[in-house]
Amino acid sequence: MLAQPPLWFILVAFIAALGPLVFIHELGHYLVARWFGVGAETFSIGFGKEIAGWNDRRGTRWKIGAIPLGGYVRFVGDEDGASQPADQQALSPEDRARSFHLKPVWQRFLIVLAGPLANFLLAILIFAAFFAALGVPRTPNVVGSIQPGSVAQQVGLAPGDRITEIAGQDVASFEDLRRIVVLRPGEQVLIRLERDGAPRQVEARLGVHSERDEFGQTFRTGLLGVMASERVMERIPPLELIPAATSYTVGLTRSMIDGLAQIITGRRSTDDLGGPLKMAQIAGQQASLGLFEFIQLLAIFSINLGFINLLPVPMLDGGHLVFYAVEAVRRRPVSVKAQDWAFRGGLALLLALLVFTTVNDLDSFGLWERLGRLIG
Repeated sequence: MLAQPPLWFILVAFIAALGPLVFIHELGHYLVARWFGVGAETFSIGFGKEIAGWNDRRGTRWKIGAIPLGGYVRFVGDEDGASQPADQQALSPEDRARSFHLKPVWQRFLIVLAGPLANFLLAILIFAAFFAALGVPRTPNVVGSIQPGSVAQQVGLAPGDRITEIAGQDVASFEDLRRIVVLRPGEQVLIRLERDGAPRQVEARLGVHSERDEFGQTFRTGLLGVMASERVMERIPPLELIPAATSYTVGLTRSMIDGLAQIITGRRSTDDLGGPLKMAQIAGQQASLGLFEFIQLLAIFSINLGFINLLPVPMLDGGHLVFYAVEAVRRRPVSVKAQDWAFRGGLALLLALLVFTTVNDLDSFGLWERLGRLIG
């Protein structure tokens, strides 16, 4: 078991991971906004008191805030960093021409969408670089062996079976199979397969396996009990790297959607939700394992950041996109009062989620158990 990295290392790794991802996210907003002629007053990485900054020749203030938990671009016409509209009539004619809120709704939609898409693009580029160096993991979806006493043995799976679908999701490789199974501890699933060219299907209740990582942390995963014959890392032509990396990123995003749906429907415990403290711990742990592991984590964090920001929650990019979609259908903007109430509700929801995940993080660190022993 590896020792936990020191606190200072965890903090440095967390900032080194989150800072570039936030920068890429906000840069996506900024570049598309510039393309459409929108002016930017502030480009901030972090919140709170400014610890460093400079002005560029276009009048944009680029700065770093003291609280490294996000960032924002404040465009001309914004009331604040959350892009709530200011009084557009009070703007000068020059600023009205550059105001974000006076641009066509489709341009505003694309500007907001560009942030999450930039995070997905970063992940795709990272995975493409890995695939160029190491190959693409494409182990055939054929059962090599069956673990004795496993779920697979109980339901009659056999070596040579080609698993084509599980839990309603297509299986093209053994990597797909593992990705789907690990998210479903104890879940009843339908398995479709081919045996000697003939289609078959069986139902199985996946097993539950408690895994312990290098740092002694335990987590529950689903278990089927099948093994691949041999892992394959396939070399592909350069022109196929981006499509393969895109497909891989889509698969990981689908897993996140799957996991979130399980939590919402009660099939997975809310204890699995982690917050900034857990992210910092994971960043420190992966950084301590080496540069390769840390960059791989950056790609996964980048997908997480893009995915979370697309959720239809006011204050997040997804909430703005919902407003713009409604505006496009109604042919008029959602009222400022309605937006204000929605943003207040969204902020309350995000703060509640932050408190909840922080409590979860502290529990996973064993803090409450230690406090209980002290009090008892």
